[in-house]
Amino acid sequence: MKRIHGMALAVTLLALSPQAQAAQDYPNRPVKVIVPFEPGGFTDVVARVVAQQLGGALGESFIVENKPGAGSTIGSDFVAKAAPDGYTLEIVSTNHVTSHRLYKNLDYDPIKSFTPIAKLADSPYVLFANGKVPAQSVQELIALSKSSAKPIRYASSGNGSTQHLMGALFIAKSGAKLEHVPYRGSGGAMKDLAAGFVETSFAAVSNGLPHVKSGKIKALGVTSTRRNAQMPGVPSLAEAGVAGYDAVVWLALLGPAGMPQDIVARLNEAVRTGLSKPEARDALAAAGVDVALSTPGELAQYMAQENAMWGEVIRGIDIRID
Repeated sequence: MKRIHGMALAVTLLALSPQAQAAQDYPNRPVKVIVPFEPGGFTDVVARVVAQQLGGALGESFIVENKPGAGSTIGSDFVAKAAPDGYTLEIVSTNHVTSHRLYKNLDYDPIKSFTPIAKLADSPYVLFANGKVPAQSVQELIALSKSSAKPIRYASSGNGSTQHLMGALFIAKSGAKLEHVPYRGSGGAMKDLAAGFVETSFAAVSNGLPHVKSGKIKALGVTSTRRNAQMPGVPSLAEAGVAGYDAVVWLALLGPAGMPQDIVARLNEAVRTGLSKPEARDALAAAGVDVALSTPGELAQYMAQENAMWGEVIRGIDIRID
């Protein structure tokens, strides 16, 4: 009997593939977490919170490495080409599913080249208007844009940016006549909005809130279907009559395509446990985003939906960045 049991154990051990053995031991060395943006932005801040939580849960170092440039495509290209062993991960934002439509000759597919692990967080943008704009609601702004002799402009952080696309989606769904004015960064766009050089902008709550408090700008509508806790009196754009408008900036954890599902499951569980802690939620809230968790399957479905939605928006404005 003992011999039979011993033989069964030997067969079981032999049956374990190298991949299965690696998954059992994961992680046994430091893990790179690529952030395809400059240090200091909200994606970077969230990445460091996530890395800390993963390290604590899994007993190994998760090291954030910034690889910015070309609308996040440099960092994403690096991760897409990495070994799918769980030791190179990436934290991406919404533009992961838009950049491939804006930049030519990319060597990866934003869906097929990656393994979805977990959605991490999201945050709405807000439709802000300069305080002197004679519109007190979303519908009044839409009407003004159609009747004004001078164009009503909306500022963004650049061509193809999320701010640009939020505005394009608004135009498509509301029929508003707005003129896009691209800046080199969200800071300059908000500065000129507050000064009255442009009339409107779609921007992060944290970017606009100080100017709302000073009275220089006003908040007309939130881009998500739910209201924002920092601006509870501001309706969603859908509430304000822009049917079907629902868009947020989101963050997610991905790896290269083909990662072992055991490793994916272990990472997902660690993310969900870590980001459910009050201190982690508070840290993300301070960065301007809310914790929004998912299973790998839910993230895959969500990314496919986002890819389709923003693809339609980009085709409508016919934009390309060389």
